[in-house]
Amino acid sequence: MSAEQVWQEKIIQKAWEDAEFKKQLIADPKAAVKEAFGIDVPDSIEVEVVEETANKYYFVLPQSPAAVRSADESVGAAWQ
Repeated sequence: MSAEQVWQEKIIQKAWEDAEFKKQLIADPKAAVKEAFGIDVPDSIEVEVVEETANKYYFVLPQSPAAVRSADESVGAAWQ
């Protein structure tokens, strides 16, 4: 499991357990993550949080592996 996946799981768990954190996470994800976990998400990374419901499902299509390999390595370092 990558560092990014580990942090995603921690953030999701906190949002499930803490209604105020979830509200802030949806409104201002970078500030919420910084306040709760001390992680600075770089300005070059855009973060949008949406919440699924029983009637609405979001399917996230990740970048292709080729695109990830050619991307700047410093972008992934945000989660480490």
